[in-house]
Amino acid sequence: MQNRMDVAILRRETQTSGLAFRLLIKEPLVVILPVNHRLAKHKTIRPQELARESFIAGSTKLAPVLRSTVKEYAAKVGITLNQKYDAENISGGMSLVASTGSVTLLPLYVTNMLVPSVVARPLQGEPPTIDLMMGYNKSNTSPLLMRLLSRADELVDRVSQKQRSLQS
Repeated sequence: MQNRMDVAILRRETQTSGLAFRLLIKEPLVVILPVNHRLAKHKTIRPQELARESFIAGSTKLAPVLRSTVKEYAAKVGITLNQKYDAENISGGMSLVASTGSVTLLPLYVTNMLVPSVVARPLQGEPPTIDLMMGYNKSNTSPLLMRLLSRADELVDRVSQKQRSLQS
């Protein structure tokens, strides 16, 4: 909004006057838990299991989209999360998971940053997702930005196809 950058990769926030967004991917949330946790031996985790655990939520100030996505998911599957801690960032969340034995839900990309003392497990059923967006100022007419926007869908499709082929 201050014209210091052309584009940003971010989560869509509600107060975004003047910004335009392009969806890049709907990223599933996964359960992050200590490597020695009783649920870590499972390949997937039932949502109801989360209600029995101490839960680490994302910060209201720094991760409002993640926090609201988790809250909506809990309501949808009919569970109440036993929130004990707030994490200010991903590394803080993983540290809290390891030190307190609690669990949290984070976007799938964090599996690339796991410390040895924590593991990630998918949820059973349809997991909650969080949108990863490309955001830009609507009034920006930069030719480079226009070119990126015109190619964004093609680039996202190419990455998605590559991910599907790796999972097969």
